[in-house]
Amino acid sequence: GTLKHQTGSGNRSCILGFCFPGCFSIQGPESVRAPEQGSLTVQCHYKQGWETYIKWWCRGVRWDTCKILIETRGSEQGEKSDRVSIKDNQKNRTFTVTMEDLMKTDADTYWCGIEKTGNDLGVTVQVTIDPGKRECIYVCVSVILLYDLSCRSTWI
Repeated sequence: GTLKHQTGSGNRSCILGFCFPGCFSIQGPESVRAPEQGSLTVQCHYKQGWETYIKWWCRGVRWDTCKILIETRGSEQGEKSDRVSIKDNQKNRTFTVTMEDLMKTDADTYWCGIEKTGNDLGVTVQVTIDPGKRECIYVCVSVILLYDLSCRSTWI
């Protein structure tokens, strides 16, 4: 099959093996980290001329088969689907993706993308989820007398 997307890595692009900054029409963070049960925000920047195009957020290592989780409608109106939202600021040429109530299974490769005729534009974002902090609490139960306590630790 044909590859639908033009790929870039962070703010670098490669042509004939030579890399230089700022060549691609879309840029985003190469990786982001967030805590389990928390939220993360990814900002993707694009060059002038792409303001009214549809922007999307896609999950999967290969972007020709990745699953689009949410997309804009080519306007600045925010969109929300399940735990993911997207908003395009066309004045600043930045669209922002927010993922909430993060789970360990959300860790994956994602793509910021712009839909266009021919090959879409896109850049990868590696999402890492840090395990939630567990607290050890002591549960004490009175046995017979108040002076005789039986204690055990429990992870929550």
